[in-house]
Amino acid sequence: MSRGGSHGELGQRIDYVFKVVLIGDSAVGKSQLLARFARNEFNLDSKATIGVEFQTRTLNIDARTVKAQIWDTAGQERYRAVTSAYYRGAVGAMLVYDITKRQSFDHVARWLEELRGHADKNIVIMLIGNKSDLGTLRSVATEDAKEFAERENLFFMETSALEAVNVENAFMTVLTEIYRVVSKKNLVANEESDSSGNSSLLKGTKIVVPGQEPPPTSKATCCMSS
Repeated sequence: MSRGGSHGELGQRIDYVFKVVLIGDSAVGKSQLLARFARNEFNLDSKATIGVEFQTRTLNIDARTVKAQIWDTAGQERYRAVTSAYYRGAVGAMLVYDITKRQSFDHVARWLEELRGHADKNIVIMLIGNKSDLGTLRSVATEDAKEFAERENLFFMETSALEAVNVENAFMTVLTEIYRVVSKKNLVANEESDSSGNSSLLKGTKIVVPGQEPPPTSKATCCMSS
């Protein structure tokens, strides 16, 4: 698998590029969520992610063409050194735990603290309880996660990458909220250029992630593979 987005039809205008990061413990299903959203695939033999990779999908929100760059990183502690570069430019985050592994939920607060320490203060965050298809093995009550999400002002959803339940809904909720936030910013700051190096750089009607600009010929209709 390549570490970037595919090229599609020529000449497609990309109005926005949104970088969204997936975070959470190892083996909670981050890579499966990404594969389901980007390619509508699920691989039972999925290997642990090594380092960092991303996939893209281009879609329309409010008649605008939005390219989502979804970044996936290994959840193991030994890869945590990638944090600052990984979070840089992110305008959205999916904080994932496994509903059958209480420890993965107990670690959510630490992941959230790390995220908020590195990312833009306006980042849109969704808490995701993955593997909802394993309800009989549940060790994290939905209400516990809801309470945490409300307390921390996060979106919340339970998903199943295996059964494709709520995966599309979760990503679209985050991307639509990012679009809403950025559009509102553009109303008051469209003529300004953010030269401070912060994670969301507003340039006209586009968020540009330094060093990660999409090629001028980049395009996908609805679903893209990497």
